[in-house]
Amino acid sequence: MRTVLIQLPETVFSALRKNPEEFIQEMRIAAAVKWYELGDISQAKAAEIAGLTRAEFINALSRYQVDFMQYNAQELAQEVANVD
Repeated sequence: MRTVLIQLPETVFSALRKNPEEFIQEMRIAAAVKWYELGDISQAKAAEIAGLTRAEFINALSRYQVDFMQYNAQELAQEVANVD
């Protein structure tokens, strides 16, 4: 695993009422949720980025009010076509 140094002003941690470690974890989750919502990454990759299991990531999606199923028009058409 690679460690990346992120410099943040001391004042940002109070915004979410979290200590620095909790704040960074929440940043990871928020980024993963948004990238998943945009369709940039898969659910599995998003969970990995967030440092969560898939089940925990699905719960995070709910907390952020993001649907756990993300389909584009073509994927949705394929799903509908495969229904018996």
